[in-house]
Amino acid sequence: MAATQQQLAVALLFFLLHGGVLSFPLGQGTKQASTCGYESCHPTKPDMLNVHLVPHTHDDVGWLKTVDQYYYGDRNDIQHAGVQYILDSVVDQLLKNPDRRFIYVETSFFYRWWKQQSASMQQTVKQLVNEGRLEFVNGGWCMSDEATTHYSAVIDQMTIGLRFLNDTFGPCGRPRVAWHIDPFGHAREHASMFAQMGYDGFFFGRLDYQDRFRRMSAKEQELLWRASDSLTPPMADLFTGILPNGYNPPEGFCWDQSCSDAPIRDDPDLEDYNVDDVVTRFLSIASSQSMVYKTNHIIMTMGSDFQYENANLWYKNLDKLIHYVNAQQAKGIKVNVLYSTPSCYLQELHRANSSWALKTDDFFPYADDAHDFWTGYFTSRPALKRYERVSNSNLQTCNQLEVLGGAVSRSGPFGNGDSQTLKKAMAVAQHHDAVSGTEKQHVANDYARRLANGWQHCQVLVSNSLAALSGSSAERVYCDNLNISVCPLTESSKKFSVNVYNPLARPVTWPVRLPVNGSVYEVSDANGKAVDCQVVPVSAATQDVRRNRGFAVNELLFQVQAPPLGFTTYFVSLLQDGPPPASTKLQTPTTIQNKFLQVTFDPDTGLLSGLSNLETKQSIKLTQNFYWYNASDGNNSDSNQPSGAYIFRPNTSTPFIISKTAKTETIQTDVVQEVRQWFSPWVSQVVRLYSESRALELEWTVGPLPIDDDLGKEVITRFDTSIETDEYFYTDSNGREVLQRRKDFRPTWNLRQSEPIAGNYYPINSRAFIKDDMDQLTVVTDRSQGGGSIQNGSLEIMLHRRLLYDDVRGVAEPLNETSDIFPEGLVVRGRLLLSLERPPNAADAHRPLAQEVVLQPLLTFSDGDLHPNTKLEFSGLQAALPPAVHLLTLTQWDKDLVLLRLEHQFQSWESKVNAQPVTINLQKLFSTLEVLGMSELNLSANQWKDEMKRFHWTPESGERPLQKTYEDPSAWEVTLRPMEIRTFLLRVSLR
Repeated sequence: MAATQQQLAVALLFFLLHGGVLSFPLGQGTKQASTCGYESCHPTKPDMLNVHLVPHTHDDVGWLKTVDQYYYGDRNDIQHAGVQYILDSVVDQLLKNPDRRFIYVETSFFYRWWKQQSASMQQTVKQLVNEGRLEFVNGGWCMSDEATTHYSAVIDQMTIGLRFLNDTFGPCGRPRVAWHIDPFGHAREHASMFAQMGYDGFFFGRLDYQDRFRRMSAKEQELLWRASDSLTPPMADLFTGILPNGYNPPEGFCWDQSCSDAPIRDDPDLEDYNVDDVVTRFLSIASSQSMVYKTNHIIMTMGSDFQYENANLWYKNLDKLIHYVNAQQAKGIKVNVLYSTPSCYLQELHRANSSWALKTDDFFPYADDAHDFWTGYFTSRPALKRYERVSNSNLQTCNQLEVLGGAVSRSGPFGNGDSQTLKKAMAVAQHHDAVSGTEKQHVANDYARRLANGWQHCQVLVSNSLAALSGSSAERVYCDNLNISVCPLTESSKKFSVNVYNPLARPVTWPVRLPVNGSVYEVSDANGKAVDCQVVPVSAATQDVRRNRGFAVNELLFQVQAPPLGFTTYFVSLLQDGPPPASTKLQTPTTIQNKFLQVTFDPDTGLLSGLSNLETKQSIKLTQNFYWYNASDGNNSDSNQPSGAYIFRPNTSTPFIISKTAKTETIQTDVVQEVRQWFSPWVSQVVRLYSESRALELEWTVGPLPIDDDLGKEVITRFDTSIETDEYFYTDSNGREVLQRRKDFRPTWNLRQSEPIAGNYYPINSRAFIKDDMDQLTVVTDRSQGGGSIQNGSLEIMLHRRLLYDDVRGVAEPLNETSDIFPEGLVVRGRLLLSLERPPNAADAHRPLAQEVVLQPLLTFSDGDLHPNTKLEFSGLQAALPPAVHLLTLTQWDKDLVLLRLEHQFQSWESKVNAQPVTINLQKLFSTLEVLGMSELNLSANQWKDEMKRFHWTPESGERPLQKTYEDPSAWEVTLRPMEIRTFLLRVSLR
């Protein structure tokens, strides 16, 4: 491309990225643009204690009420809260005094409000933003949870919110500070992502009570978080501040209509005049707070949940507070109070030119008292957690096919499709009271309904795109209940086709299980070649779970091979009706085996007894069983804290075994070998080994959990092995980097362990493992769950919870899930995948395995024969990406613009083979897209990468690292280093 053409391409990208505003440095082209951000901060006084008052509201995107109820102020009998009135009132009050400031966080609420405003009001708000009087912090669609969210979904929701702010307000709408004041513990991967999104700092409110006490005494409540052990510092370094009072005002200084604190009464002629008392109390609080922070600047959050609905109450009193405290300066009091924002406070800390304590671990688990560990929500609402993960996979497929299919995907033979509905539903689901499982039941139902509605919109888009790519407009059927063997088409049709779309950028082999009623079928691939298939009976557990939603008596099993970022087609024909062939054996098995793995069972108990990797010639003892903890009802002598949606509090440290033996039946075919185990009427499992798999599948079904004994139950599965773990185990952080854990230990303080089970639980988002020098057993999960290693050589994972008491953290309802289908209690089904490898090579197996579980193939079905001219196979890539590289994002940005994220999915220490830099040529990436221009963005796609400038901070432990710059080999080639994600805006055309 000639230099002139390249410049034009970059200019076009620049223009479209920023909503058509070419004068990007000036935002919306107004005079006031340069006064936003750090330049809008009020001056401080270097010889005084500067108290930064931050007016704010914390608006949950669903919790006790649904998103809609919170926005409109509906159902105030549950909680008085109406976000639209907050924004109305705040804007009105900001206009009355230019000194006032306000920050806003949840873009999903602001987006709704903004669309309802008149043009003149929108212009007024733009001016407030351009002058720094109204400032956005965090800026994602919501304030995401940090324990139970997957990194890909977090990046997506941040991108949606930040793009709206960018398009609407230009640079003045770009947040400088990440703000997670309410999540219940903090993940290292979140800090890494925020750093790569360009944030200068990060503030939160919750950390373990022991950690806080130590940090207060050491003045380490502000620190430098080094959030990656693979990315070169300071790429993932993030300044982190812990707020002094959660996110609430100091005691006695809450002036919202929801508060009962006395207003400032400043008429000296009235007998209830209280200015002197207010000033004295405030100065005392400020002095005490300054003793546990490092600089002469402190921050106070003046607001809380859904406050400022009548902003006049707050601002009238804050104006007076600032006036009367600062008047004391004339008497020699060295305190200066000012309206501020988190970014203005951060700027002053940066100007202090100090060094800061360095942290390299995370902030899990979180406890607010000795017996109050917030580790239950790692597993709460396991069905919703799985549905959110499936929805993420569906969304990525929808995004990809919108790009690969072109404009016809949005408006084609099946109607008008859209991906935005599911994008926004998924973004809302990342909220810290959504996928976390800490909302009321009717709110959880609303999150699920939004996801289902979004997927319906995406199905139209997917059908249109597949029709364009295959040349067939035959009707496509989606079977979303295959996990319980329900699909009306396959149950009744004598001939149908299966389209398998693979959203991964490498080929996959995937087992397909279809509910059928015939006994013999013929399956052929896109080339007409016969495929090995087997018919087996549907398990009794599945028949129980279906509850008359499907009537198949058998399942058809075969394995498919799908090309990268593409689809293939399989054809199924019924050859014979009747019962399945006699492949079921009721005796207890001793061994199942394929060419990769051997699995042994104890013939006396029916339980797993060993696992061997035949390729690496390693074997371990491995037993697995199911147990339940008796959830505390809060009547313990040492604490009245019960288990609930947030908190895990077992009554004893020893779980109750559900059964010491399992009833079994065995199915052995050329495609799969299964051992079906029954432990009780409410716990069963299928141990499954496919012929081409290097992983052992455990499909568990748990529920309904019985409560006729008036005991809440928290069900775990536990793996006990011969691996010598020495009290160490490992969990992932948001599905990405892996962190080392140790029983009864915290890296940054001397732990006084008061809850030996709950205090050793950590979030497991996609995998956990135990290892010694010779063996590593990795367990890959299909959703976020909690778990730990309580005994050496052991790993336990919590699967399901049913509780009879509320844990007094605000939700005011026990976690006792039922439904119309399961009125006696929810039944949950899931999968665990086990991999046994040598530790140096284990990641080569579990990294791609976890990605397959997160981004699983999408199956669509067509009845009868396809048109003879139908294209049966397609790949959107010219070649599969190398094993180290994952295609994280491919989504339409604007008409001719596509957003692409590529990531290196290995940590620097994980693999001799794959933990090396990899170079990709973007012009040679796609088979159907011609890349005409490209420009690199930051992780959240709201800044050009070369314009992203962040504050640098100096750790106490050494010199401030300088950002290393790497040059790519050529204009179209990009190099990825371990754990690096690179984001590109591409101008493309269909070939």
